[in-house]
Amino acid sequence: MNDFDGLVAVVTGGASGIGAATVDLLLTRGAQVASLDRALPERAAGTADSSRLDLACDVTEDATVQAAIERVLAEFGAIDILVNNAGIGAVGDIAANDDAEWHRVFDVNVVGIARMTRAALPALRRSAHASIVNTCSVVATVGVPQRVVYGASKGAVAALTLAMAADHVREGIRVNAVNPGTADTPWVGRLLDRAVDREAAAAALRARQPMGRLVSASEVANAIAYLASPLSSSTTGTLLAVDGGMDGLRIG
Repeated sequence: MNDFDGLVAVVTGGASGIGAATVDLLLTRGAQVASLDRALPERAAGTADSSRLDLACDVTEDATVQAAIERVLAEFGAIDILVNNAGIGAVGDIAANDDAEWHRVFDVNVVGIARMTRAALPALRRSAHASIVNTCSVVATVGVPQRVVYGASKGAVAALTLAMAADHVREGIRVNAVNPGTADTPWVGRLLDRAVDREAAAAALRARQPMGRLVSASEVANAIAYLASPLSSSTTGTLLAVDGGMDGLRIG
């Protein structure tokens, strides 16, 4: 499938996990892709690919965001798709995190989307196939223990997605989000590494999803590609669950 032929995509958090899977998938489907992350992936040093651009970018710093968007436009000449995937997690109940942690998580997960979208918006307005996909989470709609800060930030991403979709629908810019369940990503791996009993913690994560396993990064990437593709040109304002049934099913 080459539904992204001639299109330019920007993916934040593109160096690992869901972001890396999304970059690889969009490339195989014909897009030119700029992968933005705080640190460049190891492959960037020795691999030449005229369809791929790896850029260091911190979504909490407006100057680096602006510079990254300018570089993408200089290299590829356009931006048709923006995948706001960069994000960080946090663990604890309402009393577990201080103000600094609340501000840190929201700065990346929510305001980071605003910075990236604001910078890319003029280019997106020039595109005939403009699409924005935000990486949200099942915790935006499901209460999960010990995820207060993270859940609040992803709830904000869900609301932000719908508001953006309403603002830009008449400009021809579609805005959607994916809501992954617990995914097999480096962040979840680090979370499990800190557990007293790693295997028991991993089993608990698998058990809370009706399908009985973690979501894979490639499954989320395929959902992102579906929402970003011109083939889905009537889909906007949608929060697409990729959660193993966690939100919609009650089987016990």
